[in-house]
Amino acid sequence: MISNDNIVTFDRLDGYRTLRSFGYVSGTASRPRNRLRSTFRSLGMLIGLASAEFLSDAEQLRSDALQALRRRADALGANAVIGLQFFVSEGDDGSCEVVAFGQAVAVAADAGAP
Repeated sequence: MISNDNIVTFDRLDGYRTLRSFGYVSGTASRPRNRLRSTFRSLGMLIGLASAEFLSDAEQLRSDALQALRRRADALGANAVIGLQFFVSEGDDGSCEVVAFGQAVAVAADAGAP
C-alpha cells in the first residue's frame, strides 16, 4: 500500500524521480444525510457547542476517499500519487461526497538527492 509520505499535493516528490505515470486515479466516499444527527448538530451550534462530531464525519469521509485512491493507484503498480486534490460536494438532500484524485506514478530514489 502506498505510504502517506508518498502522496503529495505537489507535482513531484522531493528526493525521487518519476519513472512512469499511470494516469489520474480517484477515490470517492459519500454519506447520506442523517436528519437526527443534523438536528442535534444544529441545536449544538445554536447554543455555542463546538461540533467535533461534524469534523469527525468530514475527516472520516476524507480518509475513506484517500484510502480508495490508494487502493486504485496501488492496483495499477504505482508507489506514489502526486498532485493530490480533493473535491467536496453536498447534495440537495444533505448528503455529502468527497472525491480525492491525483496522478499515480512509479518513483525511485534520486541518486543525486541528499
